Amino acid sequence: MRHIDVFNGDADGLCALRQLRLAEPAAALLVTGVKRDIGLLARVRAGAGDLVTVLDVSLDRNRADLLRLLESGARVRYYDHHYAGEVPAHPGLEARLDASGGLCTAMIVDRLLGGRFRPWAVAAAFGDGLDQAALDLGARVPLGPHALEQLRELGRSLNYNAYGESEADLHVPPAELYRVLAGYDDPLRFAIEEPLYARLDAGRRADLAAASDVEPYWTGLAGAIYVLPDADWSRRVSGTLAHQLAGQRAHGAIAVLTPRRDGAWMASLRVAAGARGAADEFCRGFPGGGGRREAAGIDRLPPAELDAFVSRFAAAFR
Repeated sequence: MRHIDVFNGDADGLCALRQLRLAEPAAALLVTGVKRDIGLLARVRAGAGDLVTVLDVSLDRNRADLLRLLESGARVRYYDHHYAGEVPAHPGLEARLDASGGLCTAMIVDRLLGGRFRPWAVAAAFGDGLDQAALDLGARVPLGPHALEQLRELGRSLNYNAYGESEADLHVPPAELYRVLAGYDDPLRFAIEEPLYARLDAGRRADLAAASDVEPYWTGLAGAIYVLPDADWSRRVSGTLAHQLAGQRAHGAIAVLTPRRDGAWMASLRVAAGARGAADEFCRGFPGGGGRREAAGIDRLPPAELDAFVSRFAAAFR
């Protein structure tokens, strides 16, 4: 039987897969990419006798290729917390999906495994901006304040590394990063001992420092929109910056727009818990948009639609 592991290259996808492979060791083909590379199942060729494990990518965005794999005879295990739409009824599909909010894919896996490798789920939750969920999980291990802070910084740095228009923008390709992570049973050991982590953490802090002087492009009752310059650091820091800025607001939303090399924009959106709108619903209103309630994005926003984006943002989150 061939194992094929398909996962989002951010903290949640990495940590969800690490938990599963600690519970079920197997040599697997890795299929992943930058955070916005959502249609990963299009790259998978599998058939009878193969097991495809999918983590932290939208079923709705991969529906056609999921059906193709199931019809070819492959078995598919699907774990995710994004909007899924209608879930296919097929004997070859095992779907563990929960888009109710306040949890990430690694927390779904943690629940399945009875908390056996919970520190990985704590790091993933911090990386996904679910700080309270991470603290609640950490209290059940239990983890002390110092360990929790290490996992917070680890999750944020793993997440930061996934942002970019292509893998050329990243410090480390996600598949390579996972192979290094797979050498550690404990994420705290990775954070303390692994030189690669020090490189990611330093890169995140440097990019955030570069973004610190950027002024809002638009502000209003709905929140604020930031437009970053055309630079590699902009493409890397977009999601991390959006999360940091959103953490400074009790209401409304934050959007960070980053130039693509083709002249269009990528958008990262974060919505406060008390906001009236949902990030994923807003972003699904644009081609290539999706995510979850608290955090979502748009892969390609044409330049001519920038004014429409601002107007719809102002109306959605006021």
